[in-house]
Amino acid sequence: MKKSIECRRSPIHGNGVFALQAIVRGTVLCRYGGTLMTHEEADERYGDALESGHTFLFTLNDEYIVDGGRRGTIARWINHSCAPNCEAQVVEHPDDRRRDRIEIHALRDIAAGEELAYDYGIRLEVPHTARMKALWPCRCGAPACTGTMLRPKR
Repeated sequence: MKKSIECRRSPIHGNGVFALQAIVRGTVLCRYGGTLMTHEEADERYGDALESGHTFLFTLNDEYIVDGGRRGTIARWINHSCAPNCEAQVVEHPDDRRRDRIEIHALRDIAAGEELAYDYGIRLEVPHTARMKALWPCRCGAPACTGTMLRPKR
């Protein structure tokens, strides 16, 4: 099977993931993988990560988080965008929350050479002050870019 995506330097931020060939809307591009941990374990290990504005942690469900920074897949390099061409979907296992998984799907047709991006949808429990928004900047360059990866608390 021909490889359809690759990681390389991104004009958005650091590394990014790019389509090597045209990708059809709805295609499962990859899985967000890494070390599985409880929310409590993540708090112990990364308690001050909010202050860095950078994380590979992805909430899987109410019990678990996937740490893409440890044994992570290519999906950890997909950048955020306010005008995404992909989305992350949690696929629940019927019997075991530990076996839920995160898949990255194409929201629309994606051209060869185009960078993949999805809306991280980061919602923090702390107030979204100007300082916090500056710690979590969006660099996507979309016409309707909000300037931050943080999403309103609804």
